[in-house]
Amino acid sequence: MTTTPDDPTTALPGRPPVVDLATWQTARDELLIREKAHTREGDALAAARRRLPMVELDGTARVAGPDGPVPFLDLFQGRDELVAYQHMWYDGAPHQGQCEGCTTTAWHLKDAVYLNARGVSFAVLTTGRWDEVASYVAFMGYTQPWYSVRDVAPPVGGEMGYLSSFLRDGDRVFLTYRTTGRGNERVNGSLGLLDMPPYGRGEAWEDNPDGWPEGRGPCWSWRSDADGNATWGPTSRPVPQWTRPGATPVESLGRRGHHH
Repeated sequence: MTTTPDDPTTALPGRPPVVDLATWQTARDELLIREKAHTREGDALAAARRRLPMVELDGTARVAGPDGPVPFLDLFQGRDELVAYQHMWYDGAPHQGQCEGCTTTAWHLKDAVYLNARGVSFAVLTTGRWDEVASYVAFMGYTQPWYSVRDVAPPVGGEMGYLSSFLRDGDRVFLTYRTTGRGNERVNGSLGLLDMPPYGRGEAWEDNPDGWPEGRGPCWSWRSDADGNATWGPTSRPVPQWTRPGATPVESLGRRGHHH
């Protein structure tokens, strides 16, 4: 006897019904109505974002980069707008002990050429000491500009983990918007793609069909061991680090209090 994909003994648990293309297209078109509404609401939110009040900052505040201390104003590279990612930092930690969540953001925006084409500069800011930061940037192979804001007042310095946008008007600098948490997902194209296939991100909070594979904790896939197994333990690295030359198995995250 030949088993078929529709044999109830072999069908995936919780699998949506199998239909012909015309029936599928009807269901797809119904969902598209909701997707378009979602897109329009996103456009309306972006319009409101562009109308938020602004906070003036000290553009002469010094940040440390590869050429030594420079005024924050220099990060605009002569352009009128700047988007910065504020990368968390663990002092003294080895590369594998740095933030996996921040790695997802920085890794997904390794080239700002399309931002630059629209008159927007991009930089990564972090509170690490510059010598540690420079070593990490070299290991990761990042080419976008990084700066240490270790002793700079908020919101340029201070709490990290934010995407922030700034406007320059001559020598004056303004904070216009910032977001964190899931607001940072706009950079992570991998998450957007994972929302497309049927198993999604594989996280327990997602609304999945009954019988679908059981999800794991949020961000479970962001660290792995040398064999590619997802783990947050001391043998793990942020996943992209395993693609870097010289990345080796590890035994310690190099810092205390690493709890998730």
